Amino acid sequence: MAGRAAALAILALSFSTPAMAQTADERIEQLERIVGEQDARIRELEALIRDRLGGNDQDNPEAQGSANTAASVPTGTQMPDFDTIDPQEVADTQPPLGGEGSPLQISADARLRYEYNGSDRDGRNRGRGVFRARLGATYDVLDFLTVGARLVTGDPDDPNSADLSLSNFDDDLTVALDQAYIRLNFGGLTIDGGKIPQVFQRTDLVWDGDVSPQGVSARYHLPISDMASIEARALYFLIDEASAGPDSDMVGGQLVLNLTPASDFAINLAGGYFDYSLRSLTGADTGDFRGNLLTPSGRYLSDFDLINILGSVTWTGLGDAWPLRLAGDFVHNSGAATDADSGYALYANLGRASTPGDWQFGYTYASVGTDAVMAAFSHDNLGISTNYRLHGLTVDFVPIEHIILNATFYHYRPRNVIDAGANDPTDWLNRLRFNFLVHY
Repeated sequence: MAGRAAALAILALSFSTPAMAQTADERIEQLERIVGEQDARIRELEALIRDRLGGNDQDNPEAQGSANTAASVPTGTQMPDFDTIDPQEVADTQPPLGGEGSPLQISADARLRYEYNGSDRDGRNRGRGVFRARLGATYDVLDFLTVGARLVTGDPDDPNSADLSLSNFDDDLTVALDQAYIRLNFGGLTIDGGKIPQVFQRTDLVWDGDVSPQGVSARYHLPISDMASIEARALYFLIDEASAGPDSDMVGGQLVLNLTPASDFAINLAGGYFDYSLRSLTGADTGDFRGNLLTPSGRYLSDFDLINILGSVTWTGLGDAWPLRLAGDFVHNSGAATDADSGYALYANLGRASTPGDWQFGYTYASVGTDAVMAAFSHDNLGISTNYRLHGLTVDFVPIEHIILNATFYHYRPRNVIDAGANDPTDWLNRLRFNFLVHY
């Protein structure tokens, strides 16, 4: 409107002198005709700008509906741990900040923990404070192109933990960049490259939630019907690049089936295969070799070709606040040089931890062979990385928005005598954790 008023004023001034020979009615008629022509031209220019910039045409119901549909889909959200079925990790998966449709999305959390460790006989009792903080962001550069990064506390040489003990004579905490990646979105296909979020459906049995692979991943989602969908996921994981020799890497794939046969019933099944080629170990340290069997020269005794099968059943018949979830995870290492080549974990979970007043209760039982998993990328929840039997109990409570209180108890011991090492295979070890989690 301001442009039209200015045009009218300019035209009025331009005609004020030469129009002396015209009557007032003739001048007004001529001005109205010129303003009408200008108004039509302005409308054409506005339409052209909307077409070029993708604006919302308020006068076009079809275009307006299309724009509203696009705005209803959040963009730029950081890829979470897909379909995590370990109840303890569900509480750590939080939605990011940022308005709907905003190209910039930010997510952050901080966790303060007190941990107590004790045993029946063979270890000294120990208590410690632990802290973890994470700050992640993604930005939509284009409709199909996103960049993301995440800062975390923790030892940068430890890929499966962002925790730091409050110790070391009050030294400053270490912070590292554990994710930096580019994402391409093409409808149902998502491709990540760089230091990337985990693409596989997982539990802590095989993949710890803090592990961010480096390489390239792809995920393709295909709806079959209103009640079913399938997904194909793949990862090329460059573990250790050698300047003068063969690299260490992993190539893996996973197929996922999601079923919702009823409104209060959901089934999830996944099968994967992860093939490790560990030729260069230049970048490895003691923490990376933890738990797995080694040769006298210090290399891995076994090859790691992991067959992984996961599944979960969720029932919400008790109400939205009390979903019941039963899940299982099985792994077999077909390349193991020992009979301790398999492991499994069973989970039972009741409730949720997402809104104020929510409670969540969980129980875990696990039994894992010494070379059933690649210990460098499996969980670090216990004092024993492999060769263990475990009973776990968890309780989560959400007192107010953005805060989760958690208590976790682990009761575990070595699974067999041969690979027990310094641990007494008959001695049950105990680990009790109290967590205060703030997310925003």
